[in-house]
Amino acid sequence: MSEPTSGAVVGHEHHLAVRVYYEDTDFSGVVYHANYLRFFERGRTDSLRLAGVHHTELLQDEVVFVVRRMEIEYLRPAKVDDALLVRSRFISMKGARMVIEQAIEREGVTLATARVEAALIGLDGRPRRFQGQILERLSAFLAVSAP
Repeated sequence: MSEPTSGAVVGHEHHLAVRVYYEDTDFSGVVYHANYLRFFERGRTDSLRLAGVHHTELLQDEVVFVVRRMEIEYLRPAKVDDALLVRSRFISMKGARMVIEQAIEREGVTLATARVEAALIGLDGRPRRFQGQILERLSAFLAVSAP
Protein backbone atom coordinates (compact mmCIF):
# COMPACT_ATOMS: atom_id res chain seq x y z
CA MET A 1 0.00 0.00 0.00
CA SER A 2 1.35 3.43 -0.86
CA GLU A 3 1.57 6.25 1.66
CA PRO A 4 -0.67 9.31 1.37
CA THR A 5 0.95 12.30 -0.26
CA SER A 6 2.28 15.09 1.93
CA GLY A 7 2.19 17.54 -0.95
CA ALA A 8 5.23 19.26 -2.36
CA VAL A 9 7.51 22.18 -1.62
CA VAL A 10 7.65 24.74 -4.42
CA GLY A 11 10.33 27.32 -3.66
CA HIS A 12 9.63 28.34 -0.06
CA GLU A 13 5.96 27.36 -0.23
CA HIS A 14 4.23 24.08 0.57
CA HIS A 15 1.41 22.90 -1.72
CA LEU A 16 -1.15 20.29 -0.65
CA ALA A 17 -4.00 19.09 -2.86
CA VAL A 18 -7.25 18.29 -1.06
CA ARG A 19 -10.66 17.18 -2.29
CA VAL A 20 -13.92 18.45 -0.80
CA TYR A 21 -16.08 15.54 0.32
CA TYR A 22 -19.76 15.56 1.20
CA GLU A 23 -18.78 15.29 4.88
CA ASP A 24 -16.98 18.67 4.58
CA THR A 25 -20.12 20.52 3.52
CA ASP A 26 -23.28 21.85 5.08
CA PHE A 27 -26.74 20.95 3.80
CA SER A 28 -26.34 23.27 0.80
CA GLY A 29 -23.17 21.56 -0.52
CA VAL A 30 -20.90 24.46 0.51
CA VAL A 31 -17.89 23.77 2.76
CA TYR A 32 -18.83 24.43 6.37
CA HIS A 33 -16.72 27.35 7.66
CA ALA A 34 -15.01 25.35 10.43
CA ASN A 35 -13.75 22.77 7.95
CA TYR A 36 -11.43 25.33 6.38
CA LEU A 37 -9.54 25.05 9.68
CA ARG A 38 -9.04 21.34 8.97
CA PHE A 39 -7.69 22.05 5.48
CA PHE A 40 -5.31 24.68 6.88
CA GLU A 41 -4.19 22.27 9.63
CA ARG A 42 -3.44 19.55 7.07
CA GLY A 43 -1.36 22.03 5.09
CA ARG A 44 0.64 23.13 8.16
CA THR A 45 1.16 19.57 9.40
CA ASP A 46 2.32 18.27 6.03
CA SER A 47 4.58 21.28 5.47
CA LEU A 48 6.24 20.52 8.82
CA ARG A 49 6.55 16.86 7.82
CA LEU A 50 8.30 17.73 4.56
CA ALA A 51 10.58 20.11 6.47
CA GLY A 52 11.62 17.13 8.59
CA VAL A 53 9.66 18.09 11.72
CA HIS A 54 7.34 15.27 12.82
CA HIS A 55 4.78 15.48 15.63
CA THR A 56 5.86 12.10 17.03
CA GLU A 57 9.46 13.29 17.32
CA LEU A 58 8.34 16.53 18.96
CA LEU A 59 6.50 14.53 21.60
CA GLN A 60 9.65 12.50 22.26
CA ASP A 61 11.39 15.82 22.95
CA GLU A 62 8.40 16.80 25.12
CA VAL A 63 7.43 19.79 22.99
CA VAL A 64 4.37 20.48 20.84
CA PHE A 65 3.03 23.21 18.57
CA VAL A 66 -0.08 25.13 19.56
CA VAL A 67 -2.02 27.74 17.61
CA ARG A 68 -1.85 31.00 19.51
CA ARG A 69 -3.74 33.16 17.03
CA MET A 70 -5.46 32.62 13.71
CA GLU A 71 -7.05 35.15 11.38
CA ILE A 72 -9.17 33.75 8.54
CA GLU A 73 -10.75 35.59 5.67
CA TYR A 74 -13.40 33.73 3.69
CA LEU A 75 -13.54 35.10 0.15
CA ARG A 76 -15.47 32.55 -1.93
CA PRO A 77 -17.19 29.24 -1.14
CA ALA A 78 -15.73 25.82 -1.84
CA LYS A 79 -18.24 23.14 -2.84
CA VAL A 80 -18.55 19.39 -2.78
CA ASP A 81 -16.14 17.64 -5.22
CA ASP A 82 -13.92 20.72 -5.61
CA ALA A 83 -10.20 20.04 -5.99
CA LEU A 84 -8.43 22.55 -3.76
CA LEU A 85 -4.84 23.60 -3.23
CA VAL A 86 -3.68 24.56 0.27
CA ARG A 87 -0.63 26.82 0.14
CA SER A 88 1.46 27.33 3.30
CA ARG A 89 4.46 29.63 3.85
CA PHE A 90 6.57 30.03 6.98
CA ILE A 91 6.98 33.80 7.30
CA SER A 92 8.93 34.30 10.53
CA MET A 93 10.31 32.58 13.61
CA LYS A 94 11.28 34.38 16.78
CA GLY A 95 11.71 32.96 20.27
CA ALA A 96 8.99 30.34 20.65
CA ARG A 97 6.67 31.76 17.96
CA MET A 98 6.33 31.38 14.23
CA VAL A 99 3.99 32.94 11.69
CA ILE A 100 2.54 30.96 8.80
CA GLU A 101 0.52 32.42 5.93
CA GLN A 102 -1.88 30.12 4.15
CA ALA A 103 -4.33 30.21 1.28
CA ILE A 104 -6.88 27.79 -0.13
CA GLU A 105 -7.38 28.00 -3.89
CA ARG A 106 -9.51 26.41 -6.55
CA GLU A 107 -8.13 26.62 -10.09
CA GLY A 108 -5.94 29.60 -9.16
CA VAL A 109 -8.74 31.54 -7.43
CA THR A 110 -8.23 32.23 -3.73
CA LEU A 111 -11.17 31.06 -1.61
CA ALA A 112 -9.81 31.68 1.90
CA THR A 113 -6.66 33.00 3.54
CA ALA A 114 -5.24 32.53 7.02
CA ARG A 115 -2.47 34.06 9.06
CA VAL A 116 -1.45 31.73 11.87
CA GLU A 117 0.74 32.41 14.86
CA ALA A 118 1.91 29.13 16.35
CA ALA A 119 4.02 28.59 19.44
CA LEU A 120 6.32 25.82 20.54
CA ILE A 121 5.56 24.79 24.13
CA GLY A 122 6.71 22.10 26.52
CA LEU A 123 4.30 19.52 27.87
CA ASP A 124 4.16 21.72 30.98
CA GLY A 125 2.56 24.47 28.84
CA ARG A 126 5.55 26.82 29.00
CA PRO A 127 7.02 28.36 25.84
CA ARG A 128 10.17 26.76 24.41
CA ARG A 129 12.51 28.64 22.08
CA PHE A 130 13.18 27.17 18.66
CA GLN A 131 16.60 25.56 18.76
CA GLY A 132 18.62 22.65 17.46
CA GLN A 133 17.25 20.57 14.60
CA ILE A 134 13.80 22.18 14.71
CA LEU A 135 15.29 25.64 14.21
CA GLU A 136 17.68 24.40 11.53
CA ARG A 137 15.03 22.52 9.55
CA LEU A 138 12.36 25.21 9.69
CA SER A 139 14.77 28.09 8.97
CA ALA A 140 15.47 26.52 5.58
CA PHE A 141 11.77 26.87 4.73
CA LEU A 142 11.31 30.53 5.73
CA ALA A 143 9.87 32.57 2.88
CA VAL A 144 12.31 35.21 1.71
CA SER A 145 9.70 37.65 0.46
CA ALA A 146 6.04 38.51 1.02
CA PRO A 147 3.39 37.10 -1.35
